[in-house]
Amino acid sequence: MHELIRDITLCILFAWGLGLLAHFTRQPLILAYLIAGFFIGPFGMGWVKSQESIQIISELGLIFMLFMIGLEIDLKKIVRAGRVILFAASGQMLGGCILGVLFFMAIGLSLGGGGFDALYLCIACALSSTVIIVKVLYEKRELDTLPGRITLGVLVLQDIFAILFLAVQPSLADLQVSVILLSIARVVALVVTALALSRYVLPPLFHQIARRPELVLLGALAWCFLIGEIAELLHLSREMGSLVAGVSISTFPYALDVTAKVTTLRDFFITLFFVALGMTIPIPNGSVIGLALIIAAFTVVSRLVTTFTPLYFLKQGLRASLLPAINLAQISEFSLVVIQTGVAAGHIKTQTASAASFAFVVLAVLSTFAIGRSDQITRASIGFLKRIGLRDLDHSHAEEGEEDGHGEGRRILILGFFRAASALLSEIERQNPGLLDQIGVVDFNPVVFQTLKGRGIHVTYGDISNVDTLVHAGVGKAEIIILSVPDSLLKGANNEKLVRHVRSLNTAAKIISTADVLSDVADQYAAGADYVVVTRLSDAHELFNVIEAADQGLLDDKRAEIDARLSERREVLP
Repeated sequence: MHELIRDITLCILFAWGLGLLAHFTRQPLILAYLIAGFFIGPFGMGWVKSQESIQIISELGLIFMLFMIGLEIDLKKIVRAGRVILFAASGQMLGGCILGVLFFMAIGLSLGGGGFDALYLCIACALSSTVIIVKVLYEKRELDTLPGRITLGVLVLQDIFAILFLAVQPSLADLQVSVILLSIARVVALVVTALALSRYVLPPLFHQIARRPELVLLGALAWCFLIGEIAELLHLSREMGSLVAGVSISTFPYALDVTAKVTTLRDFFITLFFVALGMTIPIPNGSVIGLALIIAAFTVVSRLVTTFTPLYFLKQGLRASLLPAINLAQISEFSLVVIQTGVAAGHIKTQTASAASFAFVVLAVLSTFAIGRSDQITRASIGFLKRIGLRDLDHSHAEEGEEDGHGEGRRILILGFFRAASALLSEIERQNPGLLDQIGVVDFNPVVFQTLKGRGIHVTYGDISNVDTLVHAGVGKAEIIILSVPDSLLKGANNEKLVRHVRSLNTAAKIISTADVLSDVADQYAAGADYVVVTRLSDAHELFNVIEAADQGLLDDKRAEIDARLSERREVLP
């Protein structure tokens, strides 16, 4: 016991020290934890030698990580995901697995006869890292963009796919129809039990302890380990049980409270899991490094092929098809979980597992930089893709423009289309529908392009920071030009630069721009704006009116008024 405590102490100390170094050098924390484990483990300095300690630390971390992954899987969102995400995720996972099996068998890895290296690697390479993607997209404020939503939807469905694999994984050595059906029956029994308890037993219990944080935390941990033990009794795994435990309470009323209470504990044990995983990585030889580089290269290429292709054929445009492919081009931390279960079951060689871990490290670093610079990569790639014959959504529009005299202008031009522009269009439609014929929109969101085109509104597909797009859209002929997208959502530009750019193309138009920060207002006027909208002022005015209504006992009337206004609107972006 004392040896285990000493080993955990070393894990935390080195994880923290290398984590600080990773933070200051802007590297993924998971990379720091893996290096920390390797450094103190039996293949490094040898300070942690006990295989029992490593196994206990790893299993505890794995249980908590899967429990938290389950908590973050919202089944309602999957149901509402829509055909684009469903088809994209299906194409990416099935295509990735098929390509993976064929590729890894072609390079000599086993499939069957007790060895399932090719199968485990194809599953591992089909999954992407939620930790890395969400962190970088959050920092870039791209989680709520169309490519961001597609990326997150694919990630959620990947987790469901991994659950299904873990269900049949213990029976791979004797994979018969009866065995598969028995495994599925066990999973169904586990899921039904967990859902029934979470629906009828947990809510009243958590309602009673909602004001006692320590009991909420203890209840969440008890639930996680209880379902884990039920899974063990059903000859599944505790890890899968913890995942089902998280999913089963992901939508119940206290899920947010449970998540908030368990998050700190989760971070602690996830750190331990990755440090323990680092301890199992041997000093690489040439063959391990070579296989790792092959795995990394295959992951990037297969992800681009299997993600870009279905999105392109679903007419999402080159940009919205490329960005999710770039976002997803790495190996998941869940992949390491799958690999480790394979090692524990004797299905995969240690050398193959080590190569997969090295490939994860390589892609974790490269992917962080690639996602951070995805807009520049996409802009450079679109030109190349067009030159080799791929058509973007602006192709049919360009042909129409040539027939109509190229670049027929509109009196009012909206550059960039997000929620403010959607609300503006709905307001015009309600108060002065005749004005819609005088309005043109420029944006590269395929949903916006297709919806506006379906409503008969003139729309140009393209990047508003591109000169050719603006010229083609008729900026030089417009009388009123509206920049409605805030700086936080603009890519490769900001409103001040856009105002200056637009003013150089049209010296006479009235330019209306948007500012998030008060200090930007003067800069935009200096750049040539005629009026700058500061949305916080209108928001503050509305909130003040709501407070007054509440003080006067008229909040219900105020709500009825806004409900009536909302019911009349046909927003492009709800």
